[in-house]
Amino acid sequence: MADLLNISLPLLLVVAGVVLCIAEAFAPGAHFVVIGVALLVAGLAGVLLPGVVTPLVLAILVFVVGALALWGYRHLELYEGTGRGRTEGSSSLRGVRGAVTERVTDSSGQIRLDEGGGFDPTYAARTITGADAIDEGTEVVVVDPGGGNVLTVAAVDGPDDIDRELERGRERERVDRESESAERDADRERERE
Repeated sequence: MADLLNISLPLLLVVAGVVLCIAEAFAPGAHFVVIGVALLVAGLAGVLLPGVVTPLVLAILVFVVGALALWGYRHLELYEGTGRGRTEGSSSLRGVRGAVTERVTDSSGQIRLDEGGGFDPTYAARTITGADAIDEGTEVVVVDPGGGNVLTVAAVDGPDDIDRELERGRERERVDRESESAERDADRERERE
């Protein structure tokens, strides 16, 4: 194997792979883990099979393992596993509900979103300017995603517009059923006469 700075190529790949995997812990989101895993696996193969693995084989291993790691990252969703890691930008968080995990004031707090929000749906949160603090466990809705990692939220006070519309629909169905039942009863009475 060719030596680079007195370090064998497979050992250099192992070190680079480990460094990238550790970097992933500091910047989650699969920015470094895909190539880190590819370099680590290729390097380990070179260390464990020094006579068999050539630099060309290492390059092919990096490519194949990298492709498999990328496929696994995108399709298997190893971080959350349910599609929750997909957002289309901060604007897609507007209207998303969550729960307060650390009391939210106009200067501090934390929430966990129910849906969306990337791989870690925990965000720093602030109340709307002038609003009262929101206690832990309270259901909230994102009113301003802000474009960063601090969301402006408001407490959910009872049913929203959708809940009210669903209730009106249920009430209409109940009234319709009652009127149909009354019509059937009236028809039966007429038939008896």
